[in-house]
Amino acid sequence: MNRLLVLLMFFWGSSFAQKNDILKNIEKFQEALNQKFLSEDTTPLPADELKNFKKHEFFKINTMYSIEATFIRTPYETPFIMQTTTNREPIYVKYGEAHFSIGSKEFKLNIYQNQELMKQEEYLNYLFLPFTDLTNGTETYSGGRFIDLKIPEKDTIMIDFNTAYNPYCVYNKKYSCPIPPIENDLKIAIPVGIKKYKK
Repeated sequence: MNRLLVLLMFFWGSSFAQKNDILKNIEKFQEALNQKFLSEDTTPLPADELKNFKKHEFFKINTMYSIEATFIRTPYETPFIMQTTTNREPIYVKYGEAHFSIGSKEFKLNIYQNQELMKQEEYLNYLFLPFTDLTNGTETYSGGRFIDLKIPEKDTIMIDFNTAYNPYCVYNKKYSCPIPPIENDLKIAIPVGIKKYKK
């Protein structure tokens, strides 16, 4: 068999397998989020809304928004108070930057670390990515969405917008939720991830 054809088949097979893994991870995320909201022990929903809740509404999965971004560590940032939906004042620090492209456009998002959470062993590697985009207020929550990340080992970080979820204050006003900093406002629609909550 032609050597070039063999190489093409190898790379095509690897790409297909990688895409399949990404799809499975997104589906697992969606299922886990639904189960969390359906359980009385873990749901943020008020009791009267829980009884009518079936599942979240998500956009159709699109792996174009599963992005391997360039990660730039920013180690000397000053901790700051991130604005919230209440008078709570959590302390965050900018941990790094993610640089990536969607189509022909280049973007940058700041990635944060919660200074209280990092004291807990289970959150040692946890990073927080809040963002807003052009779907806010129409198809998605007006206050933006969140993505959970882990500290990368290399100079790239996987940002899968298909796993974007709503702040808990969308579902229950007893929660205090961070408001995405203006620096993380994307001037593009991100039509994947979770949609606006409808009671």
